Amino acid sequence: MTTRVTTLPNLPARPVDSHKGSFGRVLVVAGSRGMSGAAVLAGSAALRGGAGLVEVASPAEVQPIIASSNPCYLTTGLPQDGLGRISPDAISAIVERASLADVVALGPGLGLSEGVREVVRFAVSEIAKPVVLDADGLNALALLTPRPVRPPNAPLVLTPHPGEFSRLTGKSVAEVQADREQLAAAFPPAPHVVLVLKGRGTLVTDGEKIYVNETGNPGMATGGTGDVLTGFIAALLAQGFSPFPAAQLGVYLHGLAGDIARDHKGEYALIATDVLDHLPSAFLHYARKCQPSFGFRVQPDP
Repeated sequence: MTTRVTTLPNLPARPVDSHKGSFGRVLVVAGSRGMSGAAVLAGSAALRGGAGLVEVASPAEVQPIIASSNPCYLTTGLPQDGLGRISPDAISAIVERASLADVVALGPGLGLSEGVREVVRFAVSEIAKPVVLDADGLNALALLTPRPVRPPNAPLVLTPHPGEFSRLTGKSVAEVQADREQLAAAFPPAPHVVLVLKGRGTLVTDGEKIYVNETGNPGMATGGTGDVLTGFIAALLAQGFSPFPAAQLGVYLHGLAGDIARDHKGEYALIATDVLDHLPSAFLHYARKCQPSFGFRVQPDP
């Protein structure tokens, strides 16, 4: 029996003597030939989510594209195969970069290959820091037999859409959509695993608690919005949120940013960068509504 959670977590005020090291470092492993945008979106969302430092690691050939797309994160080029996807040789570089990070986000735009599967196997089984796994990271995980086992007490946040969850569970998409809450609550395979099942009424569950999100709109059903969510949740984890509250607040504010973007641009024309651009407004709205003393200079409503 799961307990339904309705209260959102608080945002702590930022100390006046804060510096970039105060708010955590996120490593985003993402991108491949033709899918550099996924890495840009995830890395940029980690910045907008409040992480102090963000590094995006990608196949070497797309590193210049990713670096030129946002001057605020660091970039690292990884060994790649002949089709522009990370190769198994990237594992040693990922180990080095992950040693400097507080959280690793893995998956957006990686594509599917043996190298990607080996990187995912390693990340899930060996990286003892919090890991957010999304997109092709989830598709790779679904193909691994047996599934890798997480280190003790190592948080893992999985963020599938219904199709990815179908591959993880062996259920059809129709079965998933017909019984979302029950299947989601039954899925987390170990302690410290949190599932975010995206879609209308995105679900967050650790198998004991479940949160049903009420923000978001159909305009967000467009490529890249999930990549934004990945980086955003990773940033909240890096700032010290536990996995369930990080995922809960992440989906709420991500959906709220989409709602604010819809109010400016409508649902038909909405794209992922609109959601990204309105994350600051979502933070501000949340602070004004719930915590006026949080670290914003909030003007009263006219």
